[in-house]
Amino acid sequence: MKKIDWMMVLILMLFMGMSALLVRSATHSNPMYPNFDIKTLIFYGIGFGVIIIATLVDYRLILKIWYVWYAIGLILLVLVFFLAGETNGARSWFNLGLFSFQPAEMMKLFLIIAIAGVLGRRQGDPLRLRSDVMVVAVVVFVPFLLVMIQPDLGNAIIYIFIVLGMLWIGNVRYTYVMIGLTVVVGGLLLFVTLFNTYNTEIRDYLKEHKKVHWYDRINTYIHPELASADDRRQSEYAKIAIGSGGLAGDGYMQGESKNRKFIPYTYSDSIFVVIGEEFGFQGAAVLLLLYFLFIYRMILIAYQCYDLRGSFIIIGIASMMVFQIFENIGMMIGLMPITGITLPFISYGGTSLLLNMMSIGLVFSIRAHQEKYQLES
Repeated sequence: MKKIDWMMVLILMLFMGMSALLVRSATHSNPMYPNFDIKTLIFYGIGFGVIIIATLVDYRLILKIWYVWYAIGLILLVLVFFLAGETNGARSWFNLGLFSFQPAEMMKLFLIIAIAGVLGRRQGDPLRLRSDVMVVAVVVFVPFLLVMIQPDLGNAIIYIFIVLGMLWIGNVRYTYVMIGLTVVVGGLLLFVTLFNTYNTEIRDYLKEHKKVHWYDRINTYIHPELASADDRRQSEYAKIAIGSGGLAGDGYMQGESKNRKFIPYTYSDSIFVVIGEEFGFQGAAVLLLLYFLFIYRMILIAYQCYDLRGSFIIIGIASMMVFQIFENIGMMIGLMPITGITLPFISYGGTSLLLNMMSIGLVFSIRAHQEKYQLES
């Protein structure tokens, strides 16, 4: 326990306080969300317990059966289609009574462990295209496809950024990087071209299958001038609310303007709006600084690892969090399309918070067991 990074623990405690206060501000006037701030503190309490347990477990024991975790994740993603109810046009959640559980969130960590298990076989040697890169591509494609079908575009994109970060530190050849970039850019250009060419047909098909919210989100991002007022409302009012905060914000519990009435999930996906409106640029800058220090400490631990597999896991977790931060804030200020991605450690949500705390526990486990790995190797 002495080897826990206490700077990261301190930052987590700051996140806990910020999250509870912001969730309270976002929900205090709405009886539909009772005691969400208290529930946030309870989730954090459970999360710190998860960190302690994960730290005590040797991460190498988890890596030895990486294929088991991966299989469990896939089974849960398949069961979603049969056992989960439909929420906001998607089948993503298991309703377990006292709480809801989202397998796509847990699959992030399972995927990181699986990719680390595959890349660890090379021990830092340059990755081979067929036996390494292509295997990782298959490992990530299966859950990516299952999550896209739900549909859950946000988590599916996170899987891609996880694998990109881990392949990069896994010593992928620059030739493969260029091939990958060419494929990705070509795929995006093809998608935009087909979306523009068959815009009406795509809209009618998705509307018939009750998945029109996909079309609305993509169309609003690509063609904001053509989107309806209802489709543009969340993005436009989010920017207005954040901008109205100015330098110092309107003050805590003082920012519930008329703009926020048109922004859904201000306690969850859209919580950055509360930060910008009530604490302004200064509050947002403090939050980003804390994120920077937090990710920086993770990268330091990865750099000091004797076991490359530990470094792979940490970089996978860091890639996951960096993209979530960028996407969540970016979609609130108009830089990224709106997806259902939470702001790590700040947004309300038990599954996402416990996943993040479990991930940090795994980081601490890697740091705590490095000397044992060095002695045994």
